[in-house]
Amino acid sequence: MQSVFSQTYFHGTKADLKIGDLITIGMNSNYGQRNQAKYIYLTATLDAAIWGAELAHGEESQRIYLVEPTGPIEDDPNLTDKKFPGNPTLSYRSKHPFKVVGEITIWQEHPAEQVKAMKNGLAKLKEQGIEAIEN
Repeated sequence: MQSVFSQTYFHGTKADLKIGDLITIGMNSNYGQRNQAKYIYLTATLDAAIWGAELAHGEESQRIYLVEPTGPIEDDPNLTDKKFPGNPTLSYRSKHPFKVVGEITIWQEHPAEQVKAMKNGLAKLKEQGIEAIEN
């Protein structure tokens, strides 16, 4: 029997989007050198989306959107192959747009010390020439 429920995906960012908007490649990335994004990212875990929102560049409000992929998605090699073999964060990427279908407005941020430690770790990697997002 087929389920009426589909997989829920999240996208953490600081972009101010509306229901029905499409998140597409070609915009400046939220991370690293802010290069033009060749992929867009989503996750099936709220925790990973929270990290995405907390680590995104900018001073805007942190946002977490419910999104639907419009095409194929693949494991995010930045996490799956390098940090978390087996993809426990359920993080994915695509070249196809994600449609915003909702927004999570109540969620718990990570402790400030934990976010600071993560940002410091990313800064050290950047100094070594290692970017958070590799296309």
